[in-house]
Amino acid sequence: MVVDREVCMSAGVCEVEAPEVFELDTAGRLQVGEPTDLTAVETAVRACPTGALSLVED
Repeated sequence: MVVDREVCMSAGVCEVEAPEVFELDTAGRLQVGEPTDLTAVETAVRACPTGALSLVED
């Protein structure tokens, strides 16, 4: 997964959709953990209002 931090506006939609992977820190910066639920991550990527998230295959 890739986060374009220049595009991310820290809306927190990804955190709502996949809280075990995404978290906004106290400064409002997105922190990303290891994806465990791919379905939730895919939903978060689609729901991102700025398109800052994308999935990439290894």
